[in-house]
Amino acid sequence: ALDVIDRQQGGGGTELLPALKRALAIPRIDGFSRTVVIATDGYVDVEGETFDLIRKNLGEANMFAFGIGTSVNRHLMEGIARAGMGEPFVITRPEEAEAAAEKFRTYIQSPVLSHVRVNFDGFDAYDIEPRSVPDVLAERPVVVFGKWLGPLRGTITVRGISGDGKYEKTMKVGDVKPLDGTSALRYLWARHRIAVLGDYENLRHNDERVKEITSLGISYNLLTPYTSFVAIDSEARARGDATTVQQPLPLPEGVSDLAVGAGNYAVPACAPVAMREVADMSYYGGYVEKPMRAKKEAKMKAGPHGGSGGTPSQDDGPRVECLGNEPIRPAFLEQIRTCYAGYLAKHPGVAGTISLRLVIGPDGFVKKVSVISSGLKQPALEADITALVKKWKFPAGPGRSDRKMVLPLVLTF
Repeated sequence: ALDVIDRQQGGGGTELLPALKRALAIPRIDGFSRTVVIATDGYVDVEGETFDLIRKNLGEANMFAFGIGTSVNRHLMEGIARAGMGEPFVITRPEEAEAAAEKFRTYIQSPVLSHVRVNFDGFDAYDIEPRSVPDVLAERPVVVFGKWLGPLRGTITVRGISGDGKYEKTMKVGDVKPLDGTSALRYLWARHRIAVLGDYENLRHNDERVKEITSLGISYNLLTPYTSFVAIDSEARARGDATTVQQPLPLPEGVSDLAVGAGNYAVPACAPVAMREVADMSYYGGYVEKPMRAKKEAKMKAGPHGGSGGTPSQDDGPRVECLGNEPIRPAFLEQIRTCYAGYLAKHPGVAGTISLRLVIGPDGFVKKVSVISSGLKQPALEADITALVKKWKFPAGPGRSDRKMVLPLVLTF
């Protein structure tokens, strides 16, 4: 397995959701505890969808996230841990890997109960967290939070599969007498609920979610992003005019300047730019996607007008160069270069320029592509290039309207 993995080459975008769905689609073997390990730097914009997928499938697999890299998206790692009822593992330096791996192995090595189901019969329980229950591990008990209405009657049944076979435990609610020291449970439930809501609110604002967080903070006297504890000082303070100061923040370690501005990165016109040697440093969604392996010979170069949309240099074979100021992913230009190379094999000597007009939707997907001008004089090649560009996806726009972009390309060999 290690030999197979070592031969793999990584690059391009982090397709987190398709990978998770593919892993969960693998048929589960009865009697075995299944664990899915997510190893990523977290440079994605699907955190909310990932949290939803994990929360809905906890009964199908245990989910653990390893954040690897100098600048890990800790919000994603901690959110996955919260959704998966586990804990996050973050490795920022190679020397940390062995200890983290050993800790993880110890954590999951003793599954006690799998295929866990909790049922309420005759007991009006609601707002249950988590929605589904992961496996019980010797190092991780599962805590189910919830609220209830009505009289203390009915049953709570826990079912699953243990090493001895099927397991079932039924508790009669009426036989349980609350302990005097359990008053903190209501606050633990509220804190957990606020944390889950906060994971989503930090990604996308929602007025109803803010109201629920605020209501929980007020009802349970808890500190939230929208509620606070107020101290009143009897001493009056003089008020002056406020001054706004723009405070620059450093980029995370190991992240290129291409991450600045979510699509607005630019350099002075006609200024030569020497990019650091990387293998397909791809710009996407405001983040720089880093490949698993760097090819030393791969280089980036800026376009002649200072744009950041160069393409990996080719010592031989056809070339595709972008003359625009927009940051175009090198992987996109490589697609066109491959298409152009295939066309040259049948039609030697074709070269020239082509300018395209792109209409990009608010979601970043290309809605329309048209040819403004072309010196190629090859309708079939122009159609192939246009079809490729229609499949591209750019960072989502800040507003709700379409964006237009002109893409001038030079094809040479």
